[in-house]
Amino acid sequence: MGTLAYAANQTSIKVAMKFGVWDLIWNSGAVVKFVLLILLGFSVLSWAIILSKNIQLARLDSTNLKFLDLFWKAKSLDGISEVINRYDASPLAQVFRAGYTELQRIAESSSRDKTETSALELSSLENVQRALRKASDSEVARIEGRTSFLATVGTTSPFIGLFGTVWGIMSAFQNIGNTGAASLAVVAPGISEALITTAVGLAAAIPAVVGYNHFVGKFRKQDLEINNFSADFLNIVKRNFFKG
Repeated sequence: MGTLAYAANQTSIKVAMKFGVWDLIWNSGAVVKFVLLILLGFSVLSWAIILSKNIQLARLDSTNLKFLDLFWKAKSLDGISEVINRYDASPLAQVFRAGYTELQRIAESSSRDKTETSALELSSLENVQRALRKASDSEVARIEGRTSFLATVGTTSPFIGLFGTVWGIMSAFQNIGNTGAASLAVVAPGISEALITTAVGLAAAIPAVVGYNHFVGKFRKQDLEINNFSADFLNIVKRNFFKG
């Protein structure tokens, strides 16, 4: 009888070991499946954001270079304004549009008040500066959009996977209690579920963290370029249109 029991036990272990990853997921409990579904959704959304943000930043760099080339070669701000719609993807072009529009308002207001038309009052320069700052903040916020989700995934996915791990271990102990045996065939499914959720949690978190850190550096570069352009535009406007 002992030999037969030992053989049966060895057979059950071999059968259990034949289960693949997909079999373990398919035969896992509802809680583990729900955890894996959440992590899978996080991973898919993270990769979608990473790919789309890379495309967006590459396009921004290209259009910024083209707009800067136009800006420094143009003979007048009016000439830039006439073709500004070609550079809608460029944050620098949007900042220019905001500053130029505010400059036009100041000029029109000065003309209506019959004040000096050859040069504007220096006190009005603050309005242009505020318009540039507001446009800059808006463009930076647009560039950074959706990347906070990557930080959320990077910080929460390991803990969600850990929850699945704890639940899988609990299932393993329940199987031991129900069967009264502590063999590998009894505890293997629950432990495997635990390891799978941990692995999927890390697989979702690692690309999200790497992607977020990568984009932080890109965002700082864009922010610096926008601030530098705003300062250059403000200096040009002050030198050519304002007095005092």
